[in-house]
Amino acid sequence: MPRPKTHDDALRARLLVRAGELLSAEGPGALSLRRLAADVNTSTTAVYSLFGGKPALLNALYEEAFHRFGERLAEVPLTADPVEDLVQLGLGYRRGALAEPQFYLVMHSKSVPGFEPSAEVFAASCATVAPLLERVLRVLEAGLFEGEPTTEVAARLAVGVWGSVHGLLTLELNGNLPATLDVDAIYESALRALTGGWRRR
Repeated sequence: MPRPKTHDDALRARLLVRAGELLSAEGPGALSLRRLAADVNTSTTAVYSLFGGKPALLNALYEEAFHRFGERLAEVPLTADPVEDLVQLGLGYRRGALAEPQFYLVMHSKSVPGFEPSAEVFAASCATVAPLLERVLRVLEAGLFEGEPTTEVAARLAVGVWGSVHGLLTLELNGNLPATLDVDAIYESALRALTGGWRRR
């Protein structure tokens, strides 16, 4: 009977989750392979076996963060209303970030000095914003927003949506939104005000 595989995908996933938690909560100084292995109740040998070292671990962490986030955005359905679909994608963006904040913070962090993701992983991370760009372009093609239905115009508006939600998320994740406010309503009203302002008159 073959020996059970101990350095498996489940262990890899636990290591990535914990690495994201350490990096996002305590900074790069906390992310040592020895501590990571101890926190997940495994050995540094297992970490090296699965990732090959710290640079490869960071690359895998960056890739995993964008992959998981992209999957959550892909779950937001399309309907017959392009503008509503854009609003719902913005709300889905928030849900994805709050579901796994340790990965979301890694996506937007430059906190590891000297680390640069591989070209392949960087290209894959850029593709994560494709659903946002596609939905903005769909609204423009329907003639519902001011502006020509070009990639350039769509990109400009997409950055506006992204910046609005990301800015609110930065406040929320840092605990800077008053607890007395209806945070769900804040996001929705911001997105509806933004998209309403772009409506073709």
